[in-house]
Amino acid sequence: MRILILNQILYTADNNTIPVVSSIKDTMIYGMCLGFVNTGHTVTLAASEEYKPQSPETYDFTVRFFSSDIPRIFAPSILPFSSELYRFIKREQANFDLVISSEVFSFQSLFAAILCPRKTLIWQEQTAHQKKFHQLPSKIWYRMIAPLFLRKVRQIIPRSKRACDFTKSYLHNVTDTVLDHGINVDKFTFSSEKTRTIISSSQLIARKNINGIIRVFSAFTQMEGYEDIRLLIAGRGDQRPMLESLAAELGVREKVEFLGFLPQTELNQYIKTSYCFLVNTRQDLNMVSIPEAVVSGTPILTNTQPASAGYIRANRLGIVKDHWNEYDLKKIIDENPVFVQNCIAYRDNLTNTHIARTFLEIYRNK
Repeated sequence: MRILILNQILYTADNNTIPVVSSIKDTMIYGMCLGFVNTGHTVTLAASEEYKPQSPETYDFTVRFFSSDIPRIFAPSILPFSSELYRFIKREQANFDLVISSEVFSFQSLFAAILCPRKTLIWQEQTAHQKKFHQLPSKIWYRMIAPLFLRKVRQIIPRSKRACDFTKSYLHNVTDTVLDHGINVDKFTFSSEKTRTIISSSQLIARKNINGIIRVFSAFTQMEGYEDIRLLIAGRGDQRPMLESLAAELGVREKVEFLGFLPQTELNQYIKTSYCFLVNTRQDLNMVSIPEAVVSGTPILTNTQPASAGYIRANRLGIVKDHWNEYDLKKIIDENPVFVQNCIAYRDNLTNTHIARTFLEIYRNK
């Protein structure tokens, strides 16, 4: 099949500022596109010009970047609007068999719903009304625009149970099947042999709440039999000096190792040999590091914020709990062999080829 994937926003922008992009090959959507390519399909990815890498890249499929209009009103990091993209879909729709667009609340999905609704699947991450827009535009969109135009698309596929429940409150053409991002599992080896480490990997910025992880770890190291456990923190960001100072203040600086930014293959070596992968985000819904840890055979200790919390809990791939504490950390280490085997058994469900085939199955059966 010839597939057009509309995903204008490639990275989460902290404080609405799009980061300098060196490559798009590490994005979740790029991995999903590879799933379709690896199952024999032709893919074109449409993204916003603002996410175009500074230096030219070669890709495994066609990538097109489209300019954004009126950026002061329609911020490219939140709700990009591109008349160029609209004209492209209108002109080229006959050359595609399937269109997959991200988010009900997006102009790209509205364009596809107007121009080629029966070819269009919408992949839905949003689980509540957008706080960035003070919720009002989001509510107007879901209550007026979506029922008028987006009810005509072939199907809406949620990325989580929460996204499913939220979207079904406004639209009826929503599947019960939940599809998370798939990843290229060939890049990730797994291990059931663990060292005395636990790990967190993310940007070291406020919304990741790494300081909360360090505080829990400090309490955990006071428990008898766990004094030798080390906390590995991978990633870079402006909060690193503060986090290093906090670890020193709490008396655990020698037990906390800041790894900095690591290439994926090197990071995998640390993740697959750690007891668990720690997540404490205040905001992020989709984190590619979570399925990457699962396929590495490493259980997840997370709050309920990530969309993947649903399948982690349902399949016992770790522990899901808001405000998790040192006792939850102890439990995931004490019962580690069971959690690890569950992760390894679930590995095939997270491949990008599995996700691609499921998309096509939904499309063909509707």
